Amino acid sequence: MFEIGRICIKTAGREAGRVCTVIAKEKDKDFLLVTGPKDVTKVRRRKCNFRHLEATPFKLEIKENATDEEVLKAYETDDIFAKLKIARPGEEKIRASAERKEKREEKKEALKEEKAERKKEDKKEEKKEEHKEHKAEHKEEKPKKARAKKAPSKKDEK
Repeated sequence: MFEIGRICIKTAGREAGRVCTVIAKEKDKDFLLVTGPKDVTKVRRRKCNFRHLEATPFKLEIKENATDEEVLKAYETDDIFAKLKIARPGEEKIRASAERKEKREEKKEALKEEKAERKKEDKKEEKKEEHKEHKAEHKEEKPKKARAKKAPSKKDEK
């Protein structure tokens, strides 16, 4: 009944009454992974109990764990907007959503790079500390030897 691509209506929770699409079945038999997509129906990608969904007769041809963009294309292809009387999102809205997603990815990448840089600096500091400790230990082990005084040369005697 709730196969991948099935369009459903949420019956419980803050998103009750909104249209969503099943994109995966969870290991736990009671839960499904659904998405709106958010730009179209304001239902974000999340796990949902199948008891909180009402199936519709419409089904999209999508692969398991399809992205929101793929689901949106399937909505366009099967003309789900007209069948369910859902407003199409404008190009500006889709573009803005894609830009927000891209910015989030850039921030994540920047944080990863910053973390890697900090890790390198920490390793350098550790090596410096180890080097200082090693030098200190080396000095303690070998005390400086006193130099023998040179015998006065003939020039010094004059």
